[in-house]
Amino acid sequence: MKRVFAFSIFSVMVNIVLAQPMQNPVLWYTAPADASIKDVDDGWKNDEEWLKALPVGNGFIGAMVFGDVNRERIQLNDKTLWSGSVADNDNPEAFTSLQEIRNLVFAGKYKEATELTNRTQVCKGAGSGNGNGSTVPYGCFQTLGDLWIDFGKHSTYKNYYRDLDLMTGIASVVYEQNRIQFKREIFASYPAKALIVRLTASTSKAISFSLELNRPERFNTRVVNNGLVMSGVMNDGRGSEGMRYKVMVVPVVKGGKLLTDNNKLIVKKATEVMLVITSSTDYRLHYPDYKNNDFEEEPVRISVEAVRKGFAELRREHINDFSGYMNRVSLKLGKHEQSVPTDLLLQRNKQTQMEPGLYALYFQYGRYLLLSSSRQGSLPANLQGIWANKIQTPWNGDYHTDVNIQMNYWPAEVTNLSETHLQMTELIASLQTPGARTARVQYRAGGWVMHPITNVWGYTAPGEHPSWGLHVGASAWMCQHLWEHYAFTLDEAYLNNIFPILKSASAFYLDWLVRDPVSGKLVSGPAASPENTFRAPDGSVASISMGPSHDHQVIHDLFRNTIAAANVLGQKDTIIAKIEAAIRQIPDPAIGSDGRLMEWSSEFEELEPQHRHVSHLFALYPGNQISFYKTPDWAQAARKSLERRGDGGTGWSLAMKIGFWARLHDGDHALKLLNRLLNPVHSSGVEMTNSGGTYNNLFCAHPPFQIDGNFGATAGIAEMLLQSHEDFIELLPALPSSWKEGEVKGLCARGGFEISMTWKDGQLQDANLLSKQGGSCKIRYGEKIIEIETSKGSAYSLSSLL
Repeated sequence: MKRVFAFSIFSVMVNIVLAQPMQNPVLWYTAPADASIKDVDDGWKNDEEWLKALPVGNGFIGAMVFGDVNRERIQLNDKTLWSGSVADNDNPEAFTSLQEIRNLVFAGKYKEATELTNRTQVCKGAGSGNGNGSTVPYGCFQTLGDLWIDFGKHSTYKNYYRDLDLMTGIASVVYEQNRIQFKREIFASYPAKALIVRLTASTSKAISFSLELNRPERFNTRVVNNGLVMSGVMNDGRGSEGMRYKVMVVPVVKGGKLLTDNNKLIVKKATEVMLVITSSTDYRLHYPDYKNNDFEEEPVRISVEAVRKGFAELRREHINDFSGYMNRVSLKLGKHEQSVPTDLLLQRNKQTQMEPGLYALYFQYGRYLLLSSSRQGSLPANLQGIWANKIQTPWNGDYHTDVNIQMNYWPAEVTNLSETHLQMTELIASLQTPGARTARVQYRAGGWVMHPITNVWGYTAPGEHPSWGLHVGASAWMCQHLWEHYAFTLDEAYLNNIFPILKSASAFYLDWLVRDPVSGKLVSGPAASPENTFRAPDGSVASISMGPSHDHQVIHDLFRNTIAAANVLGQKDTIIAKIEAAIRQIPDPAIGSDGRLMEWSSEFEELEPQHRHVSHLFALYPGNQISFYKTPDWAQAARKSLERRGDGGTGWSLAMKIGFWARLHDGDHALKLLNRLLNPVHSSGVEMTNSGGTYNNLFCAHPPFQIDGNFGATAGIAEMLLQSHEDFIELLPALPSSWKEGEVKGLCARGGFEISMTWKDGQLQDANLLSKQGGSCKIRYGEKIIEIETSKGSAYSLSSLL
């Protein structure tokens, strides 16, 4: 895009005639989000103006920038800020009924099995509060509050422009009011561990405003040393005091006055103002105490250091850090122009279904969101990443482990953000001890296990209802991420650290699996295929069966990866021998009489043929038991399952299907799902079927907002361009026919390789490989395959594939 300049030091005033092209991928708009509209109280309903605000984050603190002119709202988050507390939810009564349930299912008595399962195979206590956990021990991820910058004006403005630069991680707002040009810059610095806001104007002494800090409940704001301090204590879910938090706002004023007014700060006639916002809680990810005893002093030290550095140095080190990650990967699809504001580009794509610039922007936005919500030392990205504006966040803003947190991290390795993946590793490691207790109390089993949800308090028990809460395969699926980080990096020190986690998770399933009396195979159960139901042969509606395909696929994946890790590390023992014997006895994926891959061990009648979950295709993606080349019958059966499932769904469901179709080498169908996901959505409430899409600020709509779809789509686009889950790297395996020309740089493949390539008229033109670890590498393009020996740190041309 090209812009008109207001010929001031602020440059970018957009009356859009054309002067200079936009270099970086940028979300940009010509109107603010309206900060005057109050959020609705219902935590399960999104606020439309909040979904116009732009997100910044550093993994610890996040902010949504509204960009309103007369009264700016910067909504704040601290990723550790949760209500709730540690609780014992393991149910000692579950084990006594376990064998009886299995016998009933094997005997075909699904009604009786379901009734007994519903009574016994659940958590003890309130569990997640049915997704409303803000006042029960499970807890809820909540808003930290709002910073209000009130300029005390009501006059009109013009030449308004706001943007979010995905490469620098800086949100900007510029406008003209009363013949003065104003500019704001906002970024969340990881090096400084602070949120930085800078306000400037084209005329000296033109900046005056009041500053307030509040949240919907449980806060006290006071003025301390010419700054704002907000603190409070969360609800522990037991009627007592829970987590403590502290927020500081320190203004640095040039050319004006800083005054106080009760619990507000007043800035008068300043030329430039920098705000340093820091936060902390008394939480750390450390079972069983979860205590950070230094939280009172942390924001003080951080603020002092940020003020000492000054804005120029803070901005420089932030850009160096953030861009250092984002610039690893670039993607161009055709003419990479951004001459249309992002909201209008989204609307245009609804009509054209062919906006290459939007696809590339959305791809980079997913990487941006992951880097902004998952950095070393922080918690993993949750259901909303790091951004939430309510006390009761939908589904508690927790970690759903039956697809959602996994999807958050699907792009981590392939899009060259491997370091972000380590936060998930730390979460999984923290769940071993509580998960071992759950295995022992709930099932009298060894090892460790978790179910479909967890929080920051070590929750590993089942949920409140078996239809969704008895996902026993969750720990196996989570452990796939431990192996994947090794598969991409070949970091043996890392593998040695996580091997005990893999081995212990496998040990649980060795105790959990039982022999099917008919087939003689080892099967999982009682268990659900996540959130789906069927009509049983006895006429009852059931979700619980013995041997759901999903469980077998994730357990097979875990066993195989554990065996592979043992081979790399040379660690063989009796447990590994048992895993090697058991993996051969797990049923393979089965094909039904209609040619589809079976979701359950029998061909039950589906009650929702187009259900949002497609869990029985894990082996296709993100797993690799089903291969386009090596198991064509299974691949064809997976295709038929997808055709029956349809192209609708929630936001994350649509994103997941992009990956499925990419693995089936059908780029056009993958693009169809991407366009479906990019459908503009304004729905605010919960919808569980076919309402998925994209909000104004490109957040994914479940609806409501749920960030996994952003990450899943980014990973899906990468899968369209590069795959490495076989024993070779494949270039352009699912290139849509309409993506005639393009260029991608920096995608990563398993084995420690990095790939860059260009194509024209749908054909590969050039490709290069960087070997990070050395070793042999097999590369495929179309029917051509080459194998090369590489040296660590060396680059290679792949021109022989052309």
